[in-house]
Amino acid sequence: MENYYDPAAIPLPPNFAASHPFEHGNLTGRDERLLPAPRTGAAVREELALYYAMITDLDREVGRLLDALPALGETIVIFTSDQGLALGSHGLIGKQNCYEHSIRSPLLIAGPGLPQGKQSGALVNLQDLFPTLCDLAAITVPATVTGRSLAPLLRGETEKVHDYVVGMFTDTQRMICDDRWKYVTYPQAGREQLFDLVNDPHEQHDLGRSPERAGVRNRLKEQLDRWRRENGDPLEP
Repeated sequence: MENYYDPAAIPLPPNFAASHPFEHGNLTGRDERLLPAPRTGAAVREELALYYAMITDLDREVGRLLDALPALGETIVIFTSDQGLALGSHGLIGKQNCYEHSIRSPLLIAGPGLPQGKQSGALVNLQDLFPTLCDLAAITVPATVTGRSLAPLLRGETEKVHDYVVGMFTDTQRMICDDRWKYVTYPQAGREQLFDLVNDPHEQHDLGRSPERAGVRNRLKEQLDRWRRENGDPLEP
């Protein structure tokens, strides 16, 4: 699979950058050392070609598993993964960041009684999968579980599961986003970011210092600080 894709034919990410504008907490981490900095388009394309080849290989192997299973009408199938690599986006290579290209995970669910080919933009967490499987299998969800079942969403009974979701990395990054806005704080770097995910899906325009968006920034910051206190974040907000 190594030579499956021609690097020269692969477009760079729309938010490709030679370097990240500030120390986000992992610029010298393992993944960031995979390519020299500043990044070059040629080097990133080589990595993307390998990445896409691995995805193609994985897709084929998942297909083999599905072919070996009973009919999907009798089986619940969930496909998900860890977060994705940045591979040149925002000048980063690894997944240790809170940008969309890395904080999101793929999530596909198929099974008895579930609609086919439906997509949802609802905010969900991977910890929602346990209560979801309990729900779909008609098993009582333990009272200690904090995730929420996605079954009502899958069945079209609701369009929302969470009002917001949060993310973090070590003691250097904290993030919260709702259906439109994302706020990121970097406690060690003393930086904040705010992105309009509807009008700026590739997060190329940081509104963290925009006076016009101060209200949005402060609202999300308060929500994030409250969540951190309620969930025992060792890094005091």
